[in-house]
Amino acid sequence: MALRIKRRRKSRRFRGSHTHGRGFKKKARGSGHRGGVGMAGTGKRGDQRKSMILKNTLPEYFGKRQTRMTYGKIKLKTLNLDRLSFNKIKDDADYSEYKVVGTLTQPVKLHITAGRASETAIKSVEKHGGKIALKKKDN
Repeated sequence: MALRIKRRRKSRRFRGSHTHGRGFKKKARGSGHRGGVGMAGTGKRGDQRKSMILKNTLPEYFGKRQTRMTYGKIKLKTLNLDRLSFNKIKDDADYSEYKVVGTLTQPVKLHITAGRASETAIKSVEKHGGKIALKKKDN
């Protein structure tokens, strides 16, 4: 017995049937005959069991979605302190387009100007006698 890989489309069966299984031809002309788009009809009164299943499996399906405003944020590249300690950098290096993160593994005295820095990075640099100066935002 051969295994059927793909199910035959229903539209292939209705070729030449004049109404394609829709009943009266004029009634099926608009999109109102379709019923809805996507998972329409799973609301308050539309098949209660289906809506309960959706709530458990797809909790984000119901309710409003809000977009987050990202136009005011400045995206900075990240820079790990380990990379700075291994590379020979000059004193008072300017990394204003970067956010400095991480901890120092080698005892290096760094003086850096950065756009942002994590708390652990600041503590780590100050522990070894250096300093991270944060650049002010231009608004």
